[in-house]
Amino acid sequence: MERTLSALVNDRPGVLARIAGLFSRRGYNIASITVGVAEHPGFSRMTIVSAGDDATASQMVAQLLKLVDVIDVEDITREPVVRRELALIKVQTDKVTRPEISHILEPFRVSIVDVGHTSITVEVTGDTQKVDALLALLEPYGVLQIARTGVTALLRAAARESQPGVRIAEGL
Repeated sequence: MERTLSALVNDRPGVLARIAGLFSRRGYNIASITVGVAEHPGFSRMTIVSAGDDATASQMVAQLLKLVDVIDVEDITREPVVRRELALIKVQTDKVTRPEISHILEPFRVSIVDVGHTSITVEVTGDTQKVDALLALLEPYGVLQIARTGVTALLRAAARESQPGVRIAEGL
């Protein structure tokens, strides 16, 4: 089963490498990892997607919490969350296929971010299934390049009162 972990970490050099090393040493594959600044200065939020059952996920969380720079980790796999991924997709086009591709893009609410004589680049944001569905429809036209961010996720507002990161404001 695909697991989604949300980790609050200190924003310091080497933290990502230590976390990746931990997963590697334990034999856990990272399907996706995103990192960005968190709600408080000096901290970053990581979203890690990996495979594993409940026991493996518990072990991942426990191992991450042993790392000095990891403040909080949660397995949010079964929680109500907002999950998004961003992808830039460069597709081969010409005068004939450009209108067809534009028609495909409409329901996906993509942004066309670059247009050339032989290609267009689009930006799509949504859940992984939306990105995969768009890629499948564009594949016959010739996908030239893809850059995907990986999944990023946050608990929904109604998920619970106490969210990761709140303790920082209270002095941890």
